[in-house]
Amino acid sequence: MTKRIYSVPYFLWIVFFVLVPLGMLLWESFFDLNGHFTFDNYIAYFSSGTYLLMTWNSVLYALIITVATLVISYPVAFVLTKLKMKQFWLMLIILPTWVNLLLKAYAFIGIFGKYGSVNNFLQFLGLGRTQILFTDASFILVASYISIPFMVLPIFNALNDLDDNLVSASMDLGASRFQTFTQVIWPLSLNGVRAGVQAVFIPSLSLFMLTRLIGGNKVITLGTAVEEHFLTTQNWGMGSTIAVVLVVAMLVVMRLTKERRD
Repeated sequence: MTKRIYSVPYFLWIVFFVLVPLGMLLWESFFDLNGHFTFDNYIAYFSSGTYLLMTWNSVLYALIITVATLVISYPVAFVLTKLKMKQFWLMLIILPTWVNLLLKAYAFIGIFGKYGSVNNFLQFLGLGRTQILFTDASFILVASYISIPFMVLPIFNALNDLDDNLVSASMDLGASRFQTFTQVIWPLSLNGVRAGVQAVFIPSLSLFMLTRLIGGNKVITLGTAVEEHFLTTQNWGMGSTIAVVLVVAMLVVMRLTKERRD
């Protein structure tokens, strides 16, 4: 009985801050600008080359950001587990998450700007100034940098919980370091990798602020389209439709990357 009482706030939170907003989005997606019930928003979305291209861009950018983050984060997490003061170094990696995302975006605007630190260094080397800001590369770089702590933490936890005796047994049985990694370490750390992929890929699908500030509107995603429809065109029905598609895509990703228990 006591457990049920303690679970009430949790269920209230889920209902009012998850289910109700999702229900409102779904309901609003069936109305046009004139407030008439219609399926035209979904028809327009799935028949429009523009929206399909935005969908492709969103998935592609999210995939690139996730892969780049994973390639960087896995070795970092692996090395961290071998250090004596690993919790301290882990805290330093997580520390940037305490800084507001908007502040970090503006910091990178200063770093990558025409007269920013990077261009000043290139000028010093005699290479001249180049356009770094408002490019796909700068957007992917900044998004990956911001996402690294969210990938490192679950992988670190998985690797840190790994029984060292299993690794030692693999080496004693004649396995090489590469075989030990591919046959023992990597499979046993997959749950951490899956959690990291969820933490990076899902938010990356709906990025819109970085596309504005770092991508300079040259990077167009579904998150950008949702912002446009809600704040500029006032077409809440179409914006809700795109948001519903994003939610479904996120649920699919969560399903594909859910934790496996043997």
